[in-house]
Amino acid sequence: MSHNRFIGLVSAAVLVCLTQGSGAVRAAEGLAGNMPDLARLSSRGLSSNELLRVIRGFEIAPVPLDLQDKDLVLVDTGSYIVNAQAACHDCHTTPPAYLPGGDPFAGEPEQINVDGYLAGGNAFGPFIARNLTPDSSGKPAGMTYQEFRRTLRRGVDLKQLPPPVPSPDNDLLQVMPWRPFTKR
Repeated sequence: MSHNRFIGLVSAAVLVCLTQGSGAVRAAEGLAGNMPDLARLSSRGLSSNELLRVIRGFEIAPVPLDLQDKDLVLVDTGSYIVNAQAACHDCHTTPPAYLPGGDPFAGEPEQINVDGYLAGGNAFGPFIARNLTPDSSGKPAGMTYQEFRRTLRRGVDLKQLPPPVPSPDNDLLQVMPWRPFTKR
C-alpha cells in the first residue's frame, strides 16, 4: 500500500472512529494492516490531532516498536517526537545514519541504518552522541521520564561522561540542542 493511500485510509478511518465509535475502530485496524490496537485508544479521550500523532508515530518508526505491556499512546507519541519533530536519529544513530543510496540529504529516498538506530556513536569534536536505545522496559537509555525530561530541558549530563563542560560541578550537554526544549 502506498504511503499516501495508507495515510488517506487511516485518516478517513480516524474521522469515522471519532464520529461512529469503536466498531469503526476495528474497521480501521483492518484497513491499516499491522497498526497498533486502535480500540485501546478509543476510550482515552484523545483529540483527533493527538490520535493522528499516535498513528503517525507508529507509521514512521524505522524499527519495530515494542508495545508489549507498554502505554501505546506514550510509545507512539514518543516515536512521533523522536522521528518527526526532534530528529534524534540524525545524531544518535551509529554512523552511517543512512544506508548506501538512502541519504535524504543527497536527494535519495530515506533508508535509515536500523542496526545502529539511536545507538549513539557520532563524534562532535571531543563529544560522542549517547546511546538512546530504549531498555527492556522502554525507557530511553534506561532513564526515567523525569530524568529524560531533565536532560532534554536543562541539558544536565546525568551520566557525567567526560569531558565535563563547563565544569565537573555543572556538567551540561554541549552538542545536543536542549536549549529549545527549555521553552516547552
